[in-house]
Amino acid sequence: MTLQEKITTALKEAMKAKDSLKLESLRAIKSALLLEQTSSSGAETLTEDKEVKLLQKLVKQRKDSATIFREQNRVDLAEPEEAQAAVIQTFLPVQLTEAEIETAIISIIDQLGAEGMKDMGKVMGKASQVLSGKADGKTISTIVKTKLMG
Repeated sequence: MTLQEKITTALKEAMKAKDSLKLESLRAIKSALLLEQTSSSGAETLTEDKEVKLLQKLVKQRKDSATIFREQNRVDLAEPEEAQAAVIQTFLPVQLTEAEIETAIISIIDQLGAEGMKDMGKVMGKASQVLSGKADGKTISTIVKTKLMG
């Protein structure tokens, strides 16, 4: 079952359940997928990799918005954003734990023979490629920095 089929099925279930928050989240995903599909050189379907990146982008946008709202003491606006992010995350591949990310990064550093911050670009490139869809870029970056500095 493709991502779009999963979204359509979930949309129907949310409509029947009258779950407005889930409905709004799913419509946002569907809209973003359709927009991406029509803008990408007439390709009929998106690759799974592009779908995952798109979902990650949507989650990041909502988390960033929630953070800004919380800084402005607008919990009433932050909570729906966080709830939408949680709904969108259910369609992403299972995220790795920090320990699993750290293990993968140590392995990448060993493979590349990286030493120090001068090799951060190489390590980040490989880590982003290997951990694509399974880990947040910010988390990867933080762990790479600590491993290369220490």
